[in-house]
Amino acid sequence: MGWSIEEIGIYGIAILMCGGILFFYLRKLKKESTLVGEKIEKAKAEGIHEPVSLHPFIDLNTCIKSGACVLACPEQDIIGIRNGRATLVNASKCVGHGACFHACPVEAISLRIGTEKRGVDLPHVNQNFESNVQGIFIAGELGGMGLIKNSVEQGKQSVIEINKTVDKNHGAEYDLVIVGAGPAGISASVQAKLLGLKAVVLEQDSLGGTVFNFPRAKIVMTNPMDFPGHGKVKLFETSKTELLALWNEVIHKHGIDVREQSKVETIAKSNSNFEVVSHDGTRYLTHKVLLAIGRRGTPRKLGVKGEELEKVAYRLLEPELIQGKNVLVVGGGDSAIESAILLANGNKVTLSYRSDKFSRLKPKNESSIQNAIKSGLLDMAFNTQVTLIDKDTVTLQGPEGAEVMPNDLVYIFAGGELPTQFLEKSGIEIQKRFGYTVKSHKR
Repeated sequence: MGWSIEEIGIYGIAILMCGGILFFYLRKLKKESTLVGEKIEKAKAEGIHEPVSLHPFIDLNTCIKSGACVLACPEQDIIGIRNGRATLVNASKCVGHGACFHACPVEAISLRIGTEKRGVDLPHVNQNFESNVQGIFIAGELGGMGLIKNSVEQGKQSVIEINKTVDKNHGAEYDLVIVGAGPAGISASVQAKLLGLKAVVLEQDSLGGTVFNFPRAKIVMTNPMDFPGHGKVKLFETSKTELLALWNEVIHKHGIDVREQSKVETIAKSNSNFEVVSHDGTRYLTHKVLLAIGRRGTPRKLGVKGEELEKVAYRLLEPELIQGKNVLVVGGGDSAIESAILLANGNKVTLSYRSDKFSRLKPKNESSIQNAIKSGLLDMAFNTQVTLIDKDTVTLQGPEGAEVMPNDLVYIFAGGELPTQFLEKSGIEIQKRFGYTVKSHKR
């Protein structure tokens, strides 16, 4: 049966409409692809295209190009769709919260640390979280897992593995000494309590570890997590204070023994056990050891005269209490930027950075610091280095020579150093990994 003229007209119009929709859709994709390409070229020029730490790795053979990873990333422009394929754009700005990993419907994204060209130093750890030294285990950031959610999971799982190897007749005072009271350490301590292990947590600083050193206004990006002894915790954007309040609640509920300001100096084998010695000489005889410390170890210092003065600090606490001061902030990373902006309210702040421009900043921080510079909220000193810190002044060396500035406080954010010496002294092997895939856990 033939088609009528009306039917032909209707189908013709439908075909034209579908063709038009397809044309505009393809043109939109091409435009977006071109824009992503331009962003990649800009990122390469600014030195922020290559990842420097934990970052997404995209399996193009599995990727279905849904774009879910792009939409899920709160940092924006870390991943883009180019020529129908997901690709990294500003990879060095990735903060490693794993939102893209969790959003991918086909698990085409894994989380990696290091690249084929840029290696990263990591301690040797087997699938049971045990290092090359039998009886010493590693969980969390030190092993390459910086995500809060996954650090919590690793802390829990590592103690489950430790419990399988505990000799009930070991004769030591403790079944387990946990070094570090960050996400992995706190999770591990609660899990140890639930399993009936006698454990103590030694923290060189304060509860929360590296998280506690964030400025008060820092927002912690995290995913829902299953915290031992507490259950499912849904935290997407929360302040450091709220997160620490949760940990305090869990610790007090289970009666966890946490020793703050107890930096571990040595870990030595003692027959089938270990002797852990803190900086004040306190000795802990334990059957097993779990290292749940951060990768940064101790803050990196500038090595200049006067750095030992009391007015010099490497973290910012209670910025709202600091008013009417001449403050120098040193560094060009996110911590330095956030601290400088917080301190600029009520103080005269100078931000010193040794390079001529910022790189690898979160988009929000980059926008905030540029606005702060333009508005005169703080003074920016690019291409400068601190050469001398005195009681009432600080000296900066720049392209135009030395400048002596009045100064009350100095905050140094020069990063930190992997505690390699401490680890090697304990017998733990350090390996340089290239493109190491971090084990992560889906929600």
